[in-house]
Amino acid sequence: MRNFNPFEQLFDYGSAIRKIMYTTNAVESIHSSFRKVTKKGAFPNENALLKVLYLRIKELETKWEGGRIQNWAMVRNQLLLHDELKDRVLKYLE
Repeated sequence: MRNFNPFEQLFDYGSAIRKIMYTTNAVESIHSSFRKVTKKGAFPNENALLKVLYLRIKELETKWEGGRIQNWAMVRNQLLLHDELKDRVLKYLE
């Protein structure tokens, strides 16, 4: 039960925010994408690998451009209810 506290903090937020937190994992998505482009073979040198990863990052940027969060109005309103987050949210809404 000692590891329950970080999980319990998740319930401090509304359902719309929780959905974003547990369904969106950009880091894992990037790692998965890197594994896909690097598993097919050996690279002649480190520079060749870095070029492949750079190109994949550029492709991901294009793919994610203009991405939208479902129920953004509800998420925004739930974030504004938390005093410790309110200033940060308002900074990006202006």
